[in-house]
Amino acid sequence: MTIRVLIVDDSPTMRALLVEALRPAADIQVVGTAVDAREARSMIKALNPDVVTLDIEMPGMSGLEFLEKLMTLRPTPVVIVSGLAESGSAMTVRALEIGAVECYAKPSGAAGNILVSDQGRLAEMIRNAAQAKVQAHDRARPAPSPRQSLGSAQTRLIAIGASTGGVEALHVLLSQFPADCPPTMVVQHINGAFAEAVARRLDSVCAPKVMIAEPDLPVRAGHVYIAPGTERHLEVRGSGSAGMYVRARPGPKVSGHRPSVDVLFHSVAENLGADAIGIQLTGMGNDGAHGLLAMAEAGAMTIAQDEATSVVFGMPGAAVALGAARVVAPIHRIAQVAFGGVALC
Repeated sequence: MTIRVLIVDDSPTMRALLVEALRPAADIQVVGTAVDAREARSMIKALNPDVVTLDIEMPGMSGLEFLEKLMTLRPTPVVIVSGLAESGSAMTVRALEIGAVECYAKPSGAAGNILVSDQGRLAEMIRNAAQAKVQAHDRARPAPSPRQSLGSAQTRLIAIGASTGGVEALHVLLSQFPADCPPTMVVQHINGAFAEAVARRLDSVCAPKVMIAEPDLPVRAGHVYIAPGTERHLEVRGSGSAGMYVRARPGPKVSGHRPSVDVLFHSVAENLGADAIGIQLTGMGNDGAHGLLAMAEAGAMTIAQDEATSVVFGMPGAAVALGAARVVAPIHRIAQVAFGGVALC
């Protein structure tokens, strides 16, 4: 099947470079290019593309405003094309929160560096986006209130894995966590240049403190630690009187990723056994499924996001297929399940 793509960017040079970067992909067809939101709206109606690439810094209606309207009125898989500057990273994270599926980082330096550094990354993101299930935003649905304390007093740590669609899912989930939640560690597959912006954005909307995980950092209640997206795996170590701490170690990719959700989950199973909760969120592939199974076999509560609310059911679906998830729940109910012990199957 040919994937039909519309490129939206106000720079004629960038539009040409993105078209050229996609030219080697035989399964992808660029059906049009648009210079701004107004032209993009008309072309989406006329061409009905499978995927849209969108620059978020455009004249007139910004990419963020356009994305919000698109996700409300005509949900379409979107790949954000963004610069790596701090302002660009913040807007990219907001776009992922609104519903964009992937973020493609423009390389620094001359625009032509895209053709040197791309190496098929944009095409792969478009293929992933084409498999995503995007839905109109339901802003009227109330979220359950966070509990003041965990339903099970023995829970000492929460581990979360996410990939495609994960920034939006983490926003929904973590905004329901109470300020005194158990230490929480998160592996979200994302370009490392955007990890800090993800942590800052989540920190601004969540009661617990959200921060980037640093090697040897002690983990404390009321804190959420995001994997930095570097070339290291994220693990938890320790469980006795000395307390738990972050371990970041180099190593080959596991389940296709570094950092890997499987590595985090296995470390939690090994060090905490039944005293933990594992949560597998939306994402492409199967990273985390075997680690979640190890947690379940160690006695931990294990939860997978359901298919209806997952942008991609790959990662949670793989966990469900293995029998690793004791509970399957929609994203807006997972915190209630974890903190209140509600069984939703």
